Amino acid sequence: MDECIFCKIIKGEIPSKKLYEDDKVIAFHDINPEAPIHFLVVPKEHIESVNALNEENSDIIAHIFKVINKLVKEEKIADSGYRIINNCGRDGGQTVNHIHFHVLGGKTLPMKLT
Repeated sequence: MDECIFCKIIKGEIPSKKLYEDDKVIAFHDINPEAPIHFLVVPKEHIESVNALNEENSDIIAHIFKVINKLVKEEKIADSGYRIINNCGRDGGQTVNHIHFHVLGGKTLPMKLT
């Protein structure tokens, strides 16, 4: 996955503003935030999308949501609310073919982000 921007961020080849990292995931601020709080949580294993989840790798999703739970508390948006977005495939708006979850908060979010 030499061309994957998230793989390059994970390897440290591209800088990011990290919020969290462990042996399974990395979380970092979005470079084009759509809300006052906007970060991504990305598994270190290259998994292209939700469609590529299987019996061997699907446990990463539970771990990602545990990390999101921790980070929204640290970012102080757990009580006011936040949005978690995962885009899957071209028509779903996925622009990087590495599964990832956007977390947005810090303001009242519209039903449709533009």
